[in-house]
Amino acid sequence: MAKIGVLLVDDHTLVRKGLRSLLEGEEGMEVLGEAQDGREAIQKVEELHPDVVLMDIAMPVLNGLEATRQIKKRFPEVRVVALTMHAAEEYIFRILRAGASGYVVKQAAPAELVSAIEVVYRGDSFLSPSISSKVVEEYIRQAELMAEADGYDRLTGRERQVLQLIAEGHPNREIAELLHISATTVASHRAHLMEKLGIHSTAGLTQYAVRRGLVTPVE
Repeated sequence: MAKIGVLLVDDHTLVRKGLRSLLEGEEGMEVLGEAQDGREAIQKVEELHPDVVLMDIAMPVLNGLEATRQIKKRFPEVRVVALTMHAAEEYIFRILRAGASGYVVKQAAPAELVSAIEVVYRGDSFLSPSISSKVVEEYIRQAELMAEADGYDRLTGRERQVLQLIAEGHPNREIAELLHISATTVASHRAHLMEKLGIHSTAGLTQYAVRRGLVTPVE
């Protein structure tokens, strides 16, 4: 019987190593590789063709939300399980809308994570028992009504990447280097972001990105 190929995505090395140790002890699973941010995750999915991706949400350069969205668009057969410390409904909704099939909190027991991988591999969905599915369903219903008036859904994938990098404090020159585009193009994306979102300052864009859960606020 073929093993379930898993890709581990988390910006903390110790977390990835702990997950690898756990899953390599499971007879029906194989850890194909690791990635430390969303952009590397997309590259590894293309290279390794995993069945399931364990995806953290809050990561630098490209967060788990956008990485999941891009992976599901390019590789719809790949299943994504969000593995995060966040149990708030707002995070659950966002990652499910991005295309994730499962949501497991990091405080969960190891057996719960193994079960989540097996369930989504079969084509079903999995939520940690500690999360109320009724709350999720209601939040999705309300959020979809609000999304019509939210400019975020009108942003292109590149504009969303630029938004995150702006919110992380990168100047135009660094963003240009990270995305392999010109600083002039970055400035153009920044202008389009402000126009579409109705926000007219870098501080405003940063606050918006924090509210959307694209970046973690600095404590």
